[in-house]
Amino acid sequence: MERNLKNVLVISFGFLLLFTAYGGLQNLQSSLHSQEGLGVASLSVLYAALIVSSMFLPPILIKKLGCKWTMAGSMCCYIVFSIGNFYASWYTLIPTSVILGLGGAPLWSAKCTYLTIAGNLYAEKAGKKGKDVINQYFGVFFLIFQSAGIWGNLISSLIFSQASNKVEISEESLACCRAYDCVTDTTNATGSAEPSHSLIYTLLGIYTASGVLAVLLIVIFLDQIKSDQAETEKETLETPSFWSTFLATFQHLKDKRQCLLIPLTMYSGFEQGFLSGDYTKTYVTCALGIHYIGYVMICFSAVNSLCSLLFGKISQFTGRKLLFALATVTNAACIIALLLWKPHPKQLAVFFVFPVLWGLSDAIWQTQTNGLYGILFEKNKEAAFANYRLWESFGFVIAFGYSTKLQVYIKLYILLSVLVLSMVMYGAVEYLEAKNSPGTPTATKKENVGTFTQETHM
Repeated sequence: MERNLKNVLVISFGFLLLFTAYGGLQNLQSSLHSQEGLGVASLSVLYAALIVSSMFLPPILIKKLGCKWTMAGSMCCYIVFSIGNFYASWYTLIPTSVILGLGGAPLWSAKCTYLTIAGNLYAEKAGKKGKDVINQYFGVFFLIFQSAGIWGNLISSLIFSQASNKVEISEESLACCRAYDCVTDTTNATGSAEPSHSLIYTLLGIYTASGVLAVLLIVIFLDQIKSDQAETEKETLETPSFWSTFLATFQHLKDKRQCLLIPLTMYSGFEQGFLSGDYTKTYVTCALGIHYIGYVMICFSAVNSLCSLLFGKISQFTGRKLLFALATVTNAACIIALLLWKPHPKQLAVFFVFPVLWGLSDAIWQTQTNGLYGILFEKNKEAAFANYRLWESFGFVIAFGYSTKLQVYIKLYILLSVLVLSMVMYGAVEYLEAKNSPGTPTATKKENVGTFTQETHM
């Protein structure tokens, strides 16, 4: 096997193991640690730490430690978070969430840097175009990585399905499992919502072991960049001081188009935060039980992955405007339906319809917004994507931050309002582009879409 491809596979399976654990655990936080909103508070803190990390840490750590050891060290931050869940409290989960958030940005930046260096090196030897090989490597990575959402959620559902304390849900309890909830801890509406400590520890043990295997895979099998590749590494890793990077991120806000795209970028965090924090708890756990969360989120992950590939291909024929319109209509219809729906276990299929439609919409938000940033800000990609990570993470922080303070119907109205505002602002961006570049085709340059699409998913 070609050496660089071997390294790509090592990184891909390392991330698969790591995010099999983290992805499954993130979806369970609001239900597993519902007391005083500890679970969603930890996620809010996590994304706040990610914002800080994105601004300062990646260039420093990569330059000091190299890509391999930056990835290995950052993965250990995820393991610490898994361990913190064993004895979940405000004194264990919040600090470990901060640690994970600080490790998130360096992990993804080191991965991108490593794959880019490997792709350029192989292209030089093989006489191929660097961007073609890099795209191929990222394609292999995301093909393997995107299945993490399926495996992590499947493990949690299979384990929690073994719970012996399932009880019949009363109609009175089911009345609280909706947008206009009873301002109570809806997670406790079902007896099956609280699996035994032994099942929880079993799940956390599997997740922790998966993270440890990911670190070992990177440490043992991933090649470090060799000394004779120093020029290539230097060219790739030389970055301005972190203050320059920090200032460049905010100087980019002088571009009117960037300011107009802030609501759309934040909406990505809002909608993902609602699905993983509120839908899973208020609808799924409350009406069906915690063991159904994994199955429901598998549908979201699978549809999201397939549609990301599909929409990335067809956007060159349909254009991004039509796809954004499809995502808007689909998301708006889901929000309105969730406001009206009264969940009941007999309507089992409906619980899966919402994440399927949500996955379709999210695939468009991720691929097309990333592509839009790449096209509009081609000359300032670094600052532009730093803004993307900043504002999307800010959306996550707000969504998880108010999760325990507001009733679900209020959150849905907020979500719908931000969606409408996002589309109005996005329409203004398209108007400015059409006005300034009347003859310019819009949907061509997507070389870097795959690189950035999943980075914001932690």
